[in-house]
Amino acid sequence: MPRNIYDDDHEAFRGSVREFVERTLKPRAEEMIREHVIPRDIWVEAGKQGFFGLGIPEEFGGAGIVDYRFNAVVAEELAKFNAATSSCFGIHSDITAPYIVALGTQEQKERWLPQVVTGEKILSIGMTEPSGGSDLAALKSSAVKADDGSGDWIINGSKTFITNGHQCDLAVVAIRTDPTKGAKGISLFVLEAEDEGFSKGKPLDKVGQPESDTSELFFENVRVPADRLLGEPGMGFISMMQKLPQERLGNAIANIANCRQILEETIDYTKERKAFGQPIGAFQHNKFKIAELVTKVEVTEAYIDDCVAAHAEGKLTAVDAAKAKWWAAEVQCDVLDECVQLHGGYGFMNEYRVARAWKDARVHKIWAGTNEIMKELIGRDLGL
Repeated sequence: MPRNIYDDDHEAFRGSVREFVERTLKPRAEEMIREHVIPRDIWVEAGKQGFFGLGIPEEFGGAGIVDYRFNAVVAEELAKFNAATSSCFGIHSDITAPYIVALGTQEQKERWLPQVVTGEKILSIGMTEPSGGSDLAALKSSAVKADDGSGDWIINGSKTFITNGHQCDLAVVAIRTDPTKGAKGISLFVLEAEDEGFSKGKPLDKVGQPESDTSELFFENVRVPADRLLGEPGMGFISMMQKLPQERLGNAIANIANCRQILEETIDYTKERKAFGQPIGAFQHNKFKIAELVTKVEVTEAYIDDCVAAHAEGKLTAVDAAKAKWWAAEVQCDVLDECVQLHGGYGFMNEYRVARAWKDARVHKIWAGTNEIMKELIGRDLGL
């Protein structure tokens, strides 16, 4: 089924992303798995290629592109390589940077965005806390005004499961500034890695996506000046709700691109692998199963393409983003599980991409809001 949302400019840009994957990422795939991190020089190279500045205004070194389809192209091509790289780069440029662009003062943008574009400063975003999970309104990390009249804030608390957490130079963090106002008492701050009292846990030992560094962040009497507040006090929760649809759409884009790539590789495998004198793909059960998987992927891709087009026009709703997120995560896990089965015993070997992709995919049902939370949002919209 042909896709209709991308034009020649998007496809030309896709070619440059693919070249970056082939030239820079693939030769170092094993190194990133072994070291559990994307090396700094790869971040800088991606910055040179312009992948981090698509939505950042030109005055701060970005491309100033408002067409989200270019972002989608990057997410797709990186996800075809692996889920971790797409996630880490996406957290940096598609999820965290937009907060600074939308909420930052002129001074804040001039201070941080140029090095975000070049990949010299890595971004993370701190929402999830050990006690709260997907319940962002229940976060406990706190900030109080210093009692010396300076206007500084004193921040205490912690965050967990933070992608780019161990490497990050800047972290946008959600902190409670008014304990009496629930969701309306949450504000956003930008912390710098050098801030006294701001520390990072060692990278967490995850089931999948070993290439991404995921860490805890700790705040112990971190004193920051008033100009580290991002946006208006008490508007943090609202800002997060406004930005989460793009995060969830980015997840959906990467999920379906990743499983489509692995499915295509699996189909090739079933044409070459023989059993009982014929290719295993020729057996009726396998043939029917592959037909089901291809159809499921293409139907899902069509819906996500519609969501991408809607978002590019500023029309994507939070509910439609929730639908795309949970469904694409579900389809990805289902498809990759079947791909493992079609590989037989080899599908359980880490040296095979299908095994790695299968492990990498499981978290997508959990992060960016669990699939159950997505269904809750959809149900509420239906008046249930």
